[in-house]
Amino acid sequence: MFKEIADNVRAKTPLIHNITNYVTVNDCANILLACGGSPIMADDENEVEEITSICNGLTINIGTLNSRTISAMFKAGKKANKLNHPVVLDPVGAGASALRTNTALMLLSEVKFDVIRGNISEIKVLASGSGKTSGVDANVDDVVTAENLDTAVAFVKDFARKLGSVVAVTGAIDIVTDGDKAFCIYNGDKDMGKITGTGCQLSCLTAAFVTANPEDKLTATAAAVCAMGLCGELGKKRMTSLDGNSSYRNYIIDAIYNLTGEQLEEGARFEIK
Repeated sequence: MFKEIADNVRAKTPLIHNITNYVTVNDCANILLACGGSPIMADDENEVEEITSICNGLTINIGTLNSRTISAMFKAGKKANKLNHPVVLDPVGAGASALRTNTALMLLSEVKFDVIRGNISEIKVLASGSGKTSGVDANVDDVVTAENLDTAVAFVKDFARKLGSVVAVTGAIDIVTDGDKAFCIYNGDKDMGKITGTGCQLSCLTAAFVTANPEDKLTATAAAVCAMGLCGELGKKRMTSLDGNSSYRNYIIDAIYNLTGEQLEEGARFEIK
């Protein structure tokens, strides 16, 4: 199932336009190159429609918002919709400020997103239209665990049905659903949270996987989430006593670069609810 998804990315080399945050932009470009895709980073409103037109997919990440990039996000998103290009939203820090929350909600109302990927607190803010997060991290009370998994799955499924989109909630246990079927994914390592940008990288990775596999966006999104988690595990195995989070970041990108479809198929750990 996942082997073909991953192989299609390398075979098709999807060109992904990314309006993303400047904290992680370099890592986002590198993760796309590593998985077999190709990145373009452009956020000036005077060129985003033109850039989107020559690409195959779009990622919108609200991590470092400003008035200039907000208008660019709407222009690029609406252009991608007209061209029927897959669009992924990463609502980084939704709930941390009124600007972030309102921008994310306006984007959802005016742009059709194929996939929304965020932590559980961000997704709860989008679903309710208000709320608070702990910066860009999930609130402790929101963390998905084995004990509350069924409740969390039901909540995310309901939100996905209302949007008509795939929703990916990432954390200790990842949930990816289209409102009908949900992948509960157990790949990953807790130390991935010590690296700035693994979520941003995953959103771009997801855009590449979905763009290369538009006929099955749910499975493509689940494959991307499994791939990122699995490569977090593989990268962790390379760590020595002298390595820290900077080395770990590079090891994860290296693991994505070397990951085969067969390895993803064998290493993905999930159940379907």
